[in-house]
Amino acid sequence: MDKFVIEGGHKLQGRIKIAGAKNGSLALMPATILAPGTYHLTNTPNLKDVWTLSKILETLGIFSELNGDDLFIDTRNINSTFAPYELVKKMRASFYVLGPLLSRFGEAKVSLPGGCAWGPRPVDLHIKGLEKLGAEITIENGYVVAKAKGHNNRLIGNKFTFDISSVGATGNILMAATLAKGTSKLSNAAMEPEITALARMLVKMGAKIEGIGTNILEIEGVDELKQCNEETIPDRIEAATYLIAGAMTGGNILLEKVNPYHLSAVISKLEEAGCEIDVNNDKIQLKMENKPNPIDVITSIYPGFPTDVQAQWMSFMLEAKGITKVTDTIYFDRFKHVPELQRLGADISVNENLAIINGGKHLSGAMVMSSDLRASASLVLTGLVAEGITEVHRIYHLDRGYESMEVKLASLGANIKRVKTDLI
Repeated sequence: MDKFVIEGGHKLQGRIKIAGAKNGSLALMPATILAPGTYHLTNTPNLKDVWTLSKILETLGIFSELNGDDLFIDTRNINSTFAPYELVKKMRASFYVLGPLLSRFGEAKVSLPGGCAWGPRPVDLHIKGLEKLGAEITIENGYVVAKAKGHNNRLIGNKFTFDISSVGATGNILMAATLAKGTSKLSNAAMEPEITALARMLVKMGAKIEGIGTNILEIEGVDELKQCNEETIPDRIEAATYLIAGAMTGGNILLEKVNPYHLSAVISKLEEAGCEIDVNNDKIQLKMENKPNPIDVITSIYPGFPTDVQAQWMSFMLEAKGITKVTDTIYFDRFKHVPELQRLGADISVNENLAIINGGKHLSGAMVMSSDLRASASLVLTGLVAEGITEVHRIYHLDRGYESMEVKLASLGANIKRVKTDLI
């Protein structure tokens, strides 16, 4: 097991390159199941989740190799439609293989997923959507067993409205609909950049999709798709995390290879907090000279303020003198980082999905435990400004979504080291 040891009090200065989006790659990789061929996915982040999904693809008979940020995938020899519990349990995005397998082969058996240890995130929307496309689905011994009931074991186009806007379910059903017989219309679909990027890749493969970038997607099924190469979009959550880290430390940082458009809500809030931000094509420069203003945030679906940045913003507001409110409308159980932040001196109270931060208090280093991916990031960011030494344990959560965070932060002047530990 590894931990981070951080000495607080160092301003961040310099430049870093933002990696490809974790959630972007985890959508593009299963899309390769839809058509036999060799794929080259560039700007792929070297993350634990990417490796986990690669292992799942390999169990299906798919070759994958990550060389730097170049991911090579060969789907010409798929020999299984079974995704086992041992791998799928490690992350929820593994469930993405269900739609493509079912659509191309007419059947699939995929374990119910695992992932972060917070909040109810059921897969019922995935199942309901696939049933609307003509799938017969049963749950057997912890596995989703699906079969297409149409002619020649093919899915059938249909209309489906998501009860809530779900990125995972939208991606899964979108992929399934590309090879379904007839036309499908998906309403209240997720509009996140990762879904838009997936749709654009599918179009390059020969899919017929209208409404890309909106919450209504219309898909005219085709008989077959073809191989293509694609570049993964920049990771907007990683970018937001480093922008907040720079702001918290009163730093001056430049992010390169980023898409500012995907960060509009975060940039707007940072400017309200007093940050000076300059956007130039695929670069964002942030300067912060004073303590931040206390700025409330309410998370919402894209293009609103991301739930994946809620924990980091809470850390930022610990530096603001006064009362700040953080409301998460997406998930109602995503404040497990709060008790750990309190160990560092944070004054935070929680009532259901509302956190109230009394900022400007003295923060001092302590040993803290990560509970999930974004909680890990909030603890690291707080450690950057806390007096003394902070140890962040269970950073395997963080490794799921941040590529070499300690290396990037150290290059900006942070005093942070990755150290082996026996503590579980």
